[in-house]
Amino acid sequence: MNQSPATAGTGASGVGHDSVPRAVLTAIMDLFSREGRIDPLPDDCRLDGQTALVTGANTGLGKAVATDLARRGATVIMACRSGIPDAGADVRHQSGSNRVTMEHVDLASIESIRDLCRRLADSGTRLDTLVLNAGLMPRTARRSAQGFEVMFAVHYLANRLLVENLTESGVVDISVGTSRRPRVIFVSSEAHKSSAPIDFANFGAFHDYGLTDGMKWYAHSKLHMSTYATELARRFAADPDSDCGVYHLCPGPINSSIARETPIWLKPILIPLMALFFRSPEKAAEPVIWLAGHPDLDAETGVYLHMMRRKDPSPLATDPENGQQLWTVGADQLSRLTST
Repeated sequence: MNQSPATAGTGASGVGHDSVPRAVLTAIMDLFSREGRIDPLPDDCRLDGQTALVTGANTGLGKAVATDLARRGATVIMACRSGIPDAGADVRHQSGSNRVTMEHVDLASIESIRDLCRRLADSGTRLDTLVLNAGLMPRTARRSAQGFEVMFAVHYLANRLLVENLTESGVVDISVGTSRRPRVIFVSSEAHKSSAPIDFANFGAFHDYGLTDGMKWYAHSKLHMSTYATELARRFAADPDSDCGVYHLCPGPINSSIARETPIWLKPILIPLMALFFRSPEKAAEPVIWLAGHPDLDAETGVYLHMMRRKDPSPLATDPENGQQLWTVGADQLSRLTST
């Protein structure tokens, strides 16, 4: 299995992501760039016989991904905190597939994540594709069930716990010689390129923030995610007993509910901008679907897409020393959390 080589520039695109207005302007600039685009996965590329789990699938990008995967013949498990059962009924109707189920999970709760993993293992579920899509950007800082800042908890901690539980239980079978190499896909953000380095001495510490600096901590949580994705790909590729493709991406600007906590005074500006310039969830789902279904990726891992373009992640995310530190410090943290 080959790790994807560097393919493009590494700096933050546009004007950066360190505030909401700058992030919106950068997103619009990126949206109209056509350099290096790859073609979406053809409609006739089928996923019959495969099973995919999509987190945050009750709305927006996750729902669009679940619908497309189901339309291509995959069995789809929608893992959501809300929207049960209405969102599942919508996906079944829109995809024309009855192979769509829903599972409840609150990704801000370690216990809820562990419960989901146990249910999947006990039912004998085997996943070919794991799409770690759920995300949020609250207006002000708040804590998860275990006291972590909620974006750190959902974007990094929950995804790591899901991957490690599901691979250890065999729900995601990473052993060499399986009929199809599983794929793990992290929905990250170009904003991770604007983040300061991870503070490993205070790893997971709660940080208070408001509207003016929330984007900074969103980017920081996505740096945790992309660093973990890169290190996970590196470790699977180096292990002769494992076979798993790991990918991450930024779907680009989406006209979705992620801005639902925007202050009332800003919504008259932001919502029309999003409707006019940002992509629909269905269009934004294209890179996720490409990573989930393209047959050529069976020989690659570690690919990062920004919309439908291959790019380099941040040098901070790809630095092996940072990956090793994240792996070690994060493993100690999870061990303490799951032993209680």
